[in-house]
Order: sequence, then structure tokens, then C-alpha cells
Amino acid sequence: MKNTADIVIIGGGISGVAIGYFLLKNGAKNVVIIERDYLTAGATGRCGAGIRQQWGTELNCLMSKFSCEFFENAGSHLQYSSDIEFHQGGYLMLISTEKELEQTKKNIAVQNSLGIDSRLLSKAEIKQIAPKVNTESLLAGAFHQRDGHLNPFHTTHAFAQAFKRLGGEIYTDTSVTGITTEGSRIKGVETSGGFIATNCIVNAAGGYSQQIAAMAGVALPLYSERHNILVTEPVERVLSPVLMSFSLNFYCQQVPHGSFVMGRTCDNQPRDLRITADSEFPVHMAKTITAIMPSLNKLRMLRQWAGLYNMSPDKHPIYCEAPELPGFYTAAGYSGRGFMLAPATGQSMAELILGLTPTLPWQRLGISRFEEGNLILEPSVV
Repeated sequence: MKNTADIVIIGGGISGVAIGYFLLKNGAKNVVIIERDYLTAGATGRCGAGIRQQWGTELNCLMSKFSCEFFENAGSHLQYSSDIEFHQGGYLMLISTEKELEQTKKNIAVQNSLGIDSRLLSKAEIKQIAPKVNTESLLAGAFHQRDGHLNPFHTTHAFAQAFKRLGGEIYTDTSVTGITTEGSRIKGVETSGGFIATNCIVNAAGGYSQQIAAMAGVALPLYSERHNILVTEPVERVLSPVLMSFSLNFYCQQVPHGSFVMGRTCDNQPRDLRITADSEFPVHMAKTITAIMPSLNKLRMLRQWAGLYNMSPDKHPIYCEAPELPGFYTAAGYSGRGFMLAPATGQSMAELILGLTPTLPWQRLGISRFEEGNLILEPSVV
């Protein structure tokens, strides 16, 4: 292990490796990533890996559009020899209330103004895209063809390989045990593999970001919350788009090998680091999805699992340098959107750390917005 580094990134999920890649791509040197387990061991390896540009705020639309365009060309950007499996079957939003319909119309106007070609669908048009969907309880739909889903493992390793090819180093099975400071200056990171002297740390530890920040004496207004997901046996392909509904509270996709992956937000989930399975989730999920796709009622579940959403007060990430500790940067609080925003996160954090001209309006994501009351309210989340 190196004993000095210009920049130490804590966290080996998609955000950490993307930040590392964009830092080196934008001129940084001597960057290392520390991961306490293996790459994708946290939220990245437990996510649904959906990629959508259909949001209600300009900020989310711009960041997701940047990320989607990067993923579309990830092979050339990252020079990955395998396939990240970006299936662009679109996101089909199912609308079941008048309030949701009005909001969707507003969302589409924002999206279209930014070059995102989403459109409102009739019930008949929903059937054309997804014939197995039961439209009886629906009013309408919305669709954008360039949305879709990725393989989170291949995507993370593509970033990691590109990071290492550019000169970065990754230390897995290495725990951060402390952060050494002197006054308002960072001196280094204490790890299970030794001490790394540095004056720049990036906290990309996902659900554990609060604990890492506390080691440096930095307080983050975040909490971690358990979210559940399941996968079924593989069957013949019957669904191309990702299905999502805010009013019906679910997302569902059929991945390339034929399994269905699906999730929904459940009430009364623990707000700590537990990722034990919720025994009630499969029952609620089955009722939700079979009402929309009755043909799945005989499908067998293979397994379920849970991961952590790292939540912020306005359900948007924090990209910032700690006011009380220069050189300590945070990229956390994605509230369930960390995977799909990874390229935007990487580019934005690289610009923040290196003092570059912003490509995206990431300045709005500073931690001061909470005290100032400048919350960013996204109307379209599950």
C-alpha cells in the first residue's frame, strides 16, 4: 500500500470508481480508492440499476441526461473489453391518478425543453409497448426510449479498470479506521493496511458516509434506510421497457437473461445499517406487480435481498467540500439514485475538487442549501 496520496477516495461502489476515473481523466495524479470489502459490495451490487431521464426538475434531467449519454458510449470512454449490458428498452411510466397525470405533463415539458424526447401515451399506446400490462386501472403513461437498465457489476468494473489503467490504485478488503486531522487540516487516513498521508479525502462511502464523516469531525444531515428487491426465475422475454409508477409504488424490469427484477418502497423500514430481508416485502410486491402484469402470477421468486438508500433531507445528493474541514469532500445522499447518476457524480466531483468550470449545475448540491432553505424538491420518485 502507498503511504502517500494526493487524493484518497473512500468507497468502492460505482460512485467511488467513477469519481476516481474522472479525477484522473481531468488531470489529477496519485489517486487511490479504499474499499472495506470488494468492489460493488454495498448499495451498487444491490441496486436495480435502472437508468432514466424522466424527472421533474431541470437539475435531475440534466444530470441523468449526461449520465445516460456517457453510458451509451461507455465502451469507447472506458475501453472495457466486455459489455456493460445497457438495454435501452425505455422507461414506461404508468399513471393511475389525475394528480400524477398533471405532474407528468409538467415533467414532460421540462424534459422536452432539455432535449429529452419523452412523450405522453394513451392506454392503447401502452399496450403497443408492453402488451402484458393491464391498463384497466391506468389513465395514461409516459415513455422515453433511451432509458433502460445496466449490469451494475460490469459497469463498476469497467470504471475500475479504466481508473487503474490511468494510474489509479484500488485497495480492497481494507477498512478505514480513522481520519487524522490537525486543526482544520487533513493529515491522512488510517486503514487496516496502514496509514496514507494525504490532505484530500473524498467520502463516497454510501450508506456508511455518515460514519466516515464523523471520523473527520464532519456532520452530515443524512440517514441510511433499508430498501428491498427481488429476482424471479428466468422466463421467455415478455417485457422490454422498465415499468415504473409513482402512484402505484413500484419498478419492474426483465433483465437480459430473462429474470424479472423488481422493488417497491415499504413503510417502517429501519433507518440504520441493517440489510436483513423484510419478510413482508415479497407479499406486497407480488400483489403490486400481478395487478399490473397478471401473467406473472405463477412466476417463482428465486431470492430477495435488501440494500441501503442513503437519504438526504430533500432526496438529492450532497456534492461539497466541508466548510469546517477544507480538503474533505462528500459525494453521498443519493436517495436511491447513486447508480444512474454515477457519470454526472464523477464529472461534477472532479470539477469541484480540481477547480474546473462546471459542466453541470452541481453547485446547487452543496450542503449549505439545507441551512439556507434552498431545498430541491423532485416530484417523481418511488
